Amino acid sequence: MSALTRLTDRLGTLGLPALLVSDITNVQWLTGFTGSSGFVVLTPTRAVFVTDGRYDTQAHEEVKGFEMVIYKPPMTLDGCLASVFADVGIKTIGFEDLVTCSTINRLRKAHPGIEFVETADAVHPLRMVKEPWEVAKIVEACRLSEACLEHSLRLLQPGVTEREVAIDIRFYFERQGTVASFGPIVASGPNSAKPHAKVSDRVLQKGDFVTIDWGCWLDGYSSDITRTFVIGEASDRHKEVYNAVLDSLLESTQALVPGNTGKAVDSVARDLLSGRGLGHYFTHGLGHGLGRAVHDPGSLSQASTFTVAEGNVYTVEPGVYIDGFGGVRIEDDVHVTTEGPVVLTRYPRELMVVG
Repeated sequence: MSALTRLTDRLGTLGLPALLVSDITNVQWLTGFTGSSGFVVLTPTRAVFVTDGRYDTQAHEEVKGFEMVIYKPPMTLDGCLASVFADVGIKTIGFEDLVTCSTINRLRKAHPGIEFVETADAVHPLRMVKEPWEVAKIVEACRLSEACLEHSLRLLQPGVTEREVAIDIRFYFERQGTVASFGPIVASGPNSAKPHAKVSDRVLQKGDFVTIDWGCWLDGYSSDITRTFVIGEASDRHKEVYNAVLDSLLESTQALVPGNTGKAVDSVARDLLSGRGLGHYFTHGLGHGLGRAVHDPGSLSQASTFTVAEGNVYTVEPGVYIDGFGGVRIEDDVHVTTEGPVVLTRYPRELMVVG
């Protein structure tokens, strides 16, 4: 079933005669459009895609199954939407709760005859359940990312800077015709104790933990993987911390099954680390949804309100961060199925000593 059909069917559940989709990630998921500005006006019988003149040719090439409205100067977006609302006969329309207050205030002022109704989670629940072809895109992005790390592994040696490794990762993706889906994290030594460390000019040294968190875009879908290495030689403490994180990854992944809660999955990893005296060093949630966005809808954390469902794709990324010593994070991308969790990432998880 197409994304458009699924969302059209959902209008009845939401009790809405029409919906304005304005979040660009949701618009791209719904239409296949890859530009940066677009809107969808949806009713049970009409689906209208709206964009500006910059994307005239691109929209006609990419967007199928929608009525197309392209506005150009002197027409404005509000003027275009007013024309579409009048043509479709809209008096009441839902808007996504992601819309800013200033935007919705502008829309209400520009369209005084239309009732705008805030609609929570109109699209996100649908995006969370991936179609097989969407999972296949994430798998392809994982394979490309893993090839990238294999290529850059040669740089993990004393004397090379974090920045040089990060640049090599970015350049690899560029050479493959894509881009990194976020700024790669390359965190060495004491910097590895910072979960979201900024890439620096620190030189890799023997005895460092080096955490690399990276991913790429492929046809609108992202990978997000993390591996941690040791430069030169691993001490008993390195092995102890690393293996605890690895065990927490493996056990919590097995808990990623339909019907379990995001909080419960997070607790599996957290309880294991606490049992080894490392729980207070695990300072973030276990994972998040992955797909059209690097942080797609859904979370695995103590604050999560989500229930795991068939078709979800989550990252599972436990970590331990010890100030003055270093940190370990290992992250896989996992597809939820009725037969059990399917790990989409293949790069080795066992501790690797390099350099």
